[in-house]
Amino acid sequence: MKRNIIYAAFALQLCCSLALLAPAYAEEASQFVMKTSDAESTGEFTVILQGTNVQDLYAYEAKFSFDASKLDVVKADTQIEGFSVSPIVKNNEVIFAHTKMGKVEGEKGNLDIGSITFKAKKAGSTTVKWTSMKIVDHNLQNQSISLNEAAEFTKIFGDLKGHWAESDIMLMVNKNIVEGMDDDHFAPDTNVTRAQFATLLTKALDLKSSPIQNPFDDVTAGSWYEDTVKKAYAAGLVNGVADREFAPAKNITREEMTAMLLRAKGHATGMRVEDMTAGATIRFSDEGAVSDWAKKVVALAADSGLMNGRTAEEFAPQEQATRAESVVVLKRLLAGLGAK
Repeated sequence: MKRNIIYAAFALQLCCSLALLAPAYAEEASQFVMKTSDAESTGEFTVILQGTNVQDLYAYEAKFSFDASKLDVVKADTQIEGFSVSPIVKNNEVIFAHTKMGKVEGEKGNLDIGSITFKAKKAGSTTVKWTSMKIVDHNLQNQSISLNEAAEFTKIFGDLKGHWAESDIMLMVNKNIVEGMDDDHFAPDTNVTRAQFATLLTKALDLKSSPIQNPFDDVTAGSWYEDTVKKAYAAGLVNGVADREFAPAKNITREEMTAMLLRAKGHATGMRVEDMTAGATIRFSDEGAVSDWAKKVVALAADSGLMNGRTAEEFAPQEQATRAESVVVLKRLLAGLGAK
Protein backbone atom coordinates (compact mmCIF):
# COMPACT_ATOMS: atom_id res chain seq x y z
CA MET A 1 0.00 0.00 0.00
CA LYS A 2 2.78 2.39 0.97
CA ARG A 3 4.63 1.63 -2.31
CA ASN A 4 1.49 2.43 -4.31
CA ILE A 5 1.07 5.75 -2.52
CA ILE A 6 4.70 6.67 -3.19
CA TYR A 7 4.39 5.65 -6.82
CA ALA A 8 1.18 7.67 -7.24
CA ALA A 9 2.80 10.70 -5.69
CA PHE A 10 5.82 10.37 -7.95
CA ALA A 11 3.70 9.88 -11.06
CA LEU A 12 1.57 12.96 -10.19
CA GLN A 13 4.65 15.00 -9.47
CA LEU A 14 6.38 14.00 -12.70
CA CYS A 15 3.30 14.45 -14.90
CA CYS A 16 2.48 17.86 -13.43
CA SER A 17 6.01 19.09 -13.85
CA LEU A 18 6.21 17.92 -17.46
CA ALA A 19 2.97 19.75 -18.18
CA LEU A 20 4.40 23.13 -17.21
CA LEU A 21 4.65 25.50 -20.14
CA ALA A 22 7.93 27.16 -19.23
CA PRO A 23 10.91 24.78 -19.34
CA ALA A 24 13.90 25.40 -17.14
CA TYR A 25 17.13 26.21 -18.97
CA ALA A 26 20.43 25.98 -17.16
CA GLU A 27 23.10 28.57 -17.75
CA GLU A 28 25.05 25.93 -19.59
CA ALA A 29 23.15 23.01 -21.07
CA SER A 30 23.59 19.59 -19.52
CA GLN A 31 24.87 16.82 -21.74
CA PHE A 32 23.75 13.20 -21.60
CA VAL A 33 25.71 10.28 -22.97
CA MET A 34 25.43 6.50 -22.85
CA LYS A 35 28.35 4.20 -22.09
CA THR A 36 28.44 0.43 -22.34
CA SER A 37 29.79 -2.27 -20.07
CA ASP A 38 30.97 -4.42 -22.99
CA ALA A 39 30.59 -4.25 -26.75
CA GLU A 40 30.81 -8.03 -26.92
CA SER A 41 29.46 -10.65 -24.55
CA THR A 42 28.04 -14.16 -24.39
CA GLY A 43 24.86 -12.92 -22.70
CA GLU A 44 24.08 -9.68 -20.85
CA PHE A 45 24.94 -6.05 -21.67
CA THR A 46 24.56 -2.96 -19.52
CA VAL A 47 24.20 0.62 -20.71
CA ILE A 48 25.26 3.31 -18.25
CA LEU A 49 23.53 6.69 -18.43
CA GLN A 50 25.79 9.62 -17.66
CA GLY A 51 25.25 13.36 -17.36
CA THR A 52 27.80 16.17 -17.50
CA ASN A 53 27.26 19.68 -16.18
CA VAL A 54 24.01 18.59 -14.55
CA GLN A 55 22.49 21.57 -12.72
CA ASP A 56 19.52 20.36 -10.70
CA LEU A 57 18.33 16.84 -11.51
CA TYR A 58 15.43 15.98 -9.20
CA ALA A 59 13.54 13.54 -11.45
CA TYR A 60 13.93 12.11 -14.90
CA GLU A 61 12.34 9.85 -17.49
CA ALA A 62 14.66 8.16 -20.00
CA LYS A 63 13.32 6.49 -23.14
CA PHE A 64 15.15 3.94 -25.30
CA SER A 65 14.45 2.04 -28.51
CA PHE A 66 15.70 -1.50 -29.10
CA ASP A 67 14.85 -4.67 -31.02
CA ALA A 68 12.65 -6.70 -28.69
CA SER A 69 13.10 -9.76 -30.90
CA LYS A 70 16.80 -9.74 -30.01
CA LEU A 71 16.91 -8.31 -26.48
CA ASP A 72 15.09 -8.66 -23.18
CA VAL A 73 15.18 -5.96 -20.51
CA VAL A 74 16.60 -7.52 -17.34
CA LYS A 75 16.67 -4.63 -14.87
CA ALA A 76 17.28 -0.92 -14.35
CA ASP A 77 19.17 0.65 -11.48
CA THR A 78 20.40 3.99 -10.15
CA GLN A 79 22.65 5.18 -7.35
CA ILE A 80 20.60 8.33 -6.89
CA GLU A 81 18.47 8.22 -3.73
CA GLY A 82 14.72 8.23 -4.21
CA PHE A 83 12.11 6.10 -5.93
CA SER A 84 12.34 4.36 -9.29
CA VAL A 85 9.58 3.08 -11.52
CA SER A 86 10.34 -0.39 -12.87
CA PRO A 87 11.22 -0.34 -16.58
CA ILE A 88 8.11 -0.11 -18.75
CA VAL A 89 8.58 -2.17 -21.91
CA LYS A 90 6.19 -1.76 -24.82
CA ASN A 91 6.87 -3.00 -28.32
CA ASN A 92 10.42 -1.87 -29.11
CA GLU A 93 10.69 0.82 -26.43
CA VAL A 94 11.61 0.88 -22.76
CA ILE A 95 11.06 3.78 -20.34
CA PHE A 96 12.88 4.15 -17.04
CA ALA A 97 11.91 6.88 -14.54
CA HIS A 98 13.29 7.99 -11.16
CA THR A 99 12.64 10.79 -8.69
CA LYS A 100 14.12 12.05 -5.48
CA MET A 101 11.73 12.43 -2.55
CA GLY A 102 10.88 15.41 -0.35
CA LYS A 103 12.10 19.00 -0.37
CA VAL A 104 15.69 18.43 -1.38
CA GLU A 105 18.00 19.80 -4.03
CA GLY A 106 18.50 17.94 -7.30
CA GLU A 107 21.75 16.26 -8.30
CA LYS A 108 24.56 18.44 -9.69
CA GLY A 109 27.79 18.00 -11.60
CA ASN A 110 29.04 15.03 -13.60
CA LEU A 111 27.37 11.82 -12.53
CA ASP A 112 26.12 8.38 -13.41
CA ILE A 113 22.35 8.72 -13.67
CA GLY A 114 21.43 5.06 -13.92
CA SER A 115 21.86 1.88 -15.89
CA ILE A 116 19.77 -0.64 -17.82
CA THR A 117 20.78 -4.25 -18.35
CA PHE A 118 19.69 -6.19 -21.43
CA LYS A 119 20.00 -9.90 -22.19
CA ALA A 120 20.58 -10.99 -25.78
CA LYS A 121 18.20 -13.71 -26.94
CA LYS A 122 20.42 -15.00 -29.72
CA ALA A 123 23.84 -14.48 -31.23
CA GLY A 124 24.45 -11.46 -33.44
CA SER A 125 24.65 -7.68 -33.26
CA THR A 126 21.95 -5.28 -32.19
CA THR A 127 21.64 -1.61 -31.22
CA VAL A 128 20.13 0.25 -28.27
CA LYS A 129 19.31 3.94 -28.76
CA TRP A 130 18.69 6.54 -26.04
CA THR A 131 16.06 8.66 -27.76
CA SER A 132 14.87 11.17 -25.16
CA MET A 133 15.41 12.47 -21.65
CA LYS A 134 12.83 14.42 -19.61
CA ILE A 135 14.34 16.11 -16.58
CA VAL A 136 12.69 17.92 -13.66
CA ASP A 137 14.41 20.22 -11.16
CA HIS A 138 13.55 20.61 -7.48
CA ASN A 139 11.20 23.52 -8.34
CA LEU A 140 9.27 21.13 -10.62
CA GLN A 141 10.34 22.94 -13.75
CA ASN A 142 11.08 20.63 -16.64
CA GLN A 143 13.06 20.22 -19.81
CA SER A 144 12.63 17.65 -22.58
CA ILE A 145 15.72 16.72 -24.56
CA SER A 146 15.88 14.71 -27.78
CA LEU A 147 18.85 12.37 -27.90
CA ASN A 148 20.48 10.15 -30.48
CA GLU A 149 22.85 8.16 -28.32
CA ALA A 150 23.41 4.64 -29.62
CA ALA A 151 25.36 1.59 -28.51
CA GLU A 152 25.89 -1.60 -30.49
CA PHE A 153 26.19 -4.96 -28.78
CA THR A 154 27.25 -8.32 -30.15
CA LYS A 155 26.37 -11.58 -28.49
CA ILE A 156 28.89 -14.21 -29.50
CA PHE A 157 28.57 -17.96 -29.09
CA GLY A 158 30.18 -19.26 -25.93
CA ASP A 159 32.39 -21.69 -27.85
CA LEU A 160 33.55 -19.09 -30.37
CA LYS A 161 35.44 -16.66 -28.13
CA GLY A 162 39.06 -16.51 -29.31
CA HIS A 163 38.50 -18.92 -32.20
CA TRP A 164 40.50 -18.17 -35.35
CA ALA A 165 37.28 -17.78 -37.38
CA GLU A 166 35.33 -15.76 -34.77
CA SER A 167 35.05 -12.49 -36.73
CA ASP A 168 34.13 -14.15 -40.04
CA ILE A 169 31.53 -16.38 -38.42
CA MET A 170 29.88 -13.50 -36.57
CA LEU A 171 29.83 -11.46 -39.79
CA MET A 172 27.92 -14.25 -41.52
CA VAL A 173 25.62 -14.69 -38.54
CA ASN A 174 24.69 -11.02 -38.80
CA LYS A 175 23.93 -11.53 -42.50
CA ASN A 176 21.51 -14.33 -41.46
CA ILE A 177 23.38 -16.80 -43.64
CA VAL A 178 24.58 -19.12 -40.87
CA GLU A 179 23.17 -20.08 -37.49
CA GLY A 180 24.46 -21.74 -34.36
CA MET A 181 23.70 -25.23 -33.21
CA ASP A 182 21.62 -23.44 -30.55
CA ASP A 183 21.50 -19.92 -29.09
CA ASP A 184 24.78 -20.37 -27.20
CA HIS A 185 26.90 -22.77 -29.27
CA PHE A 186 28.23 -22.64 -32.81
CA ALA A 187 30.41 -25.79 -32.72
CA PRO A 188 33.00 -24.30 -35.12
CA ASP A 189 35.20 -27.40 -35.24
CA THR A 190 32.36 -29.84 -35.93
CA ASN A 191 32.36 -31.42 -39.38
CA VAL A 192 29.95 -30.30 -42.12
CA THR A 193 27.84 -32.67 -44.19
CA ARG A 194 27.32 -32.40 -47.91
CA ALA A 195 23.69 -31.41 -47.39
CA GLN A 196 24.65 -28.73 -44.86
CA PHE A 197 27.19 -27.10 -47.17
CA ALA A 198 24.79 -27.25 -50.13
CA THR A 199 22.24 -25.49 -47.89
CA LEU A 200 24.75 -22.78 -46.92
CA LEU A 201 25.55 -22.11 -50.59
CA THR A 202 21.87 -22.01 -51.49
CA LYS A 203 21.20 -19.49 -48.74
CA ALA A 204 24.28 -17.37 -49.49
CA LEU A 205 23.40 -17.06 -53.20
CA ASP A 206 19.66 -16.80 -52.51
CA LEU A 207 18.90 -19.53 -55.04
CA LYS A 208 15.30 -19.83 -56.11
CA SER A 209 13.12 -22.93 -56.28
CA SER A 210 13.21 -24.96 -59.47
CA PRO A 211 10.64 -27.30 -60.99
CA ILE A 212 13.41 -29.82 -61.67
CA GLN A 213 12.78 -33.34 -60.42
CA ASN A 214 14.83 -34.59 -57.50
CA PRO A 215 17.55 -36.72 -59.16
CA PHE A 216 18.78 -38.42 -55.98
CA ASP A 217 17.19 -41.47 -54.40
CA ASP A 218 18.74 -40.68 -51.00
CA VAL A 219 17.40 -37.10 -50.84
CA THR A 220 14.11 -38.13 -49.32
CA ALA A 221 10.88 -36.22 -49.77
CA GLY A 222 10.11 -34.04 -46.77
CA SER A 223 13.69 -34.01 -45.45
CA TRP A 224 15.01 -30.68 -44.17
CA TYR A 225 17.55 -30.54 -47.02
CA GLU A 226 15.32 -31.69 -49.92
CA ASP A 227 14.53 -28.21 -51.21
CA THR A 228 18.03 -26.78 -50.84
CA VAL A 229 19.73 -29.76 -52.50
CA LYS A 230 17.29 -29.50 -55.41
CA LYS A 231 18.04 -25.78 -55.74
CA ALA A 232 21.78 -26.38 -55.62
CA TYR A 233 21.56 -29.18 -58.19
CA ALA A 234 19.40 -27.10 -60.55
CA ALA A 235 21.96 -24.28 -60.35
CA GLY A 236 24.80 -26.68 -61.16
CA LEU A 237 26.45 -26.36 -57.75
CA VAL A 238 26.39 -30.02 -56.74
CA ASN A 239 26.78 -33.45 -58.25
CA GLY A 240 26.13 -36.81 -56.68
CA VAL A 241 28.72 -39.28 -55.48
CA ALA A 242 27.04 -41.73 -57.88
CA ASP A 243 24.37 -41.45 -60.57
CA ARG A 244 21.43 -41.28 -58.15
CA GLU A 245 23.20 -40.88 -54.82
CA PHE A 246 23.99 -37.54 -53.19
CA ALA A 247 25.11 -38.83 -49.75
CA PRO A 248 23.56 -35.90 -47.86
CA ALA A 249 24.69 -37.08 -44.41
CA LYS A 250 28.29 -37.75 -45.46
CA ASN A 251 30.84 -35.33 -44.04
CA ILE A 252 32.12 -33.19 -46.87
CA THR A 253 35.81 -33.33 -47.74
CA ARG A 254 37.82 -30.21 -48.40
CA GLU A 255 38.14 -31.00 -52.10
CA GLU A 256 34.38 -31.60 -52.38
CA MET A 257 33.77 -28.26 -50.65
CA THR A 258 36.19 -26.61 -53.06
CA ALA A 259 34.32 -28.01 -56.06
CA MET A 260 30.94 -26.77 -54.80
CA LEU A 261 32.47 -23.40 -54.01
CA LEU A 262 33.91 -22.94 -57.51
CA ARG A 263 30.63 -23.98 -59.12
CA ALA A 264 28.85 -21.42 -56.92
CA LYS A 265 31.29 -18.76 -58.13
CA GLY A 266 30.65 -19.82 -61.72
CA HIS A 267 26.88 -19.66 -61.23
CA ALA A 268 27.09 -16.18 -59.73
CA THR A 269 29.45 -14.80 -62.39
CA GLY A 270 28.06 -16.63 -65.40
CA MET A 271 31.40 -18.29 -66.09
CA ARG A 272 31.79 -22.04 -66.35
CA VAL A 273 34.43 -23.67 -64.16
CA GLU A 274 35.81 -25.28 -67.33
CA ASP A 275 36.58 -21.81 -68.71
CA MET A 276 38.31 -20.48 -65.58
CA THR A 277 42.09 -20.31 -65.50
CA ALA A 278 44.53 -20.07 -62.62
CA GLY A 279 47.09 -17.28 -62.71
CA ALA A 280 49.85 -19.35 -61.16
CA THR A 281 50.60 -22.93 -60.21
CA ILE A 282 49.93 -23.56 -56.54
CA ARG A 283 52.06 -26.31 -55.07
CA PHE A 284 51.14 -28.32 -51.99
CA SER A 285 53.23 -31.15 -50.61
CA ASP A 286 50.13 -33.37 -50.63
CA GLU A 287 48.91 -32.46 -54.13
CA GLY A 288 49.17 -36.13 -55.03
CA ALA A 289 46.28 -36.78 -52.63
CA VAL A 290 43.98 -34.51 -54.64
CA SER A 291 41.55 -36.56 -56.73
CA ASP A 292 42.01 -36.20 -60.49
CA TRP A 293 38.54 -34.65 -60.90
CA ALA A 294 39.35 -32.02 -58.23
CA LYS A 295 42.84 -30.93 -59.34
CA LYS A 296 41.62 -27.96 -61.37
CA VAL A 297 39.15 -26.63 -58.78
CA VAL A 298 41.76 -26.90 -56.03
CA ALA A 299 44.24 -24.95 -58.16
CA LEU A 300 41.61 -22.33 -59.02
CA ALA A 301 40.46 -21.92 -55.41
CA ALA A 302 44.00 -21.66 -54.05
CA ASP A 303 45.02 -19.18 -56.77
CA SER A 304 42.00 -16.93 -56.15
CA GLY A 305 42.30 -17.06 -52.37
CA LEU A 306 38.95 -18.76 -51.90
CA MET A 307 40.65 -21.70 -50.21
CA ASN A 308 43.88 -21.92 -48.27
CA GLY A 309 45.72 -25.00 -47.20
CA ARG A 310 45.23 -26.49 -43.76
CA THR A 311 48.86 -25.48 -43.33
CA ALA A 312 51.22 -23.50 -45.54
CA GLU A 313 52.38 -26.74 -47.15
CA GLU A 314 49.35 -29.06 -47.08
CA PHE A 315 45.93 -28.65 -48.64
CA ALA A 316 44.48 -31.74 -46.92
CA PRO A 317 42.03 -32.52 -49.76
CA GLN A 318 40.65 -35.71 -48.22
CA GLU A 319 40.23 -34.27 -44.73
CA GLN A 320 36.73 -33.40 -43.59
CA ALA A 321 35.82 -29.72 -43.59
CA THR A 322 34.67 -27.98 -40.43
CA ARG A 323 31.80 -25.58 -39.84
CA ALA A 324 34.32 -22.78 -39.31
CA GLU A 325 36.05 -23.49 -42.62
CA SER A 326 32.74 -23.62 -44.49
CA VAL A 327 31.68 -20.22 -43.16
CA VAL A 328 35.03 -18.59 -43.89
CA VAL A 329 35.06 -19.75 -47.54
CA LEU A 330 31.46 -18.56 -47.97
CA LYS A 331 32.48 -15.17 -46.62
CA ARG A 332 35.36 -15.03 -49.11
CA LEU A 333 33.05 -16.05 -51.96
CA LEU A 334 30.54 -13.31 -51.18
CA ALA A 335 33.30 -10.74 -50.71
CA GLY A 336 34.72 -11.66 -54.12
CA LEU A 337 31.27 -11.24 -55.66
CA GLY A 338 30.96 -7.79 -54.13
CA ALA A 339 28.09 -8.78 -51.81
CA LYS A 340 27.44 -6.42 -48.92
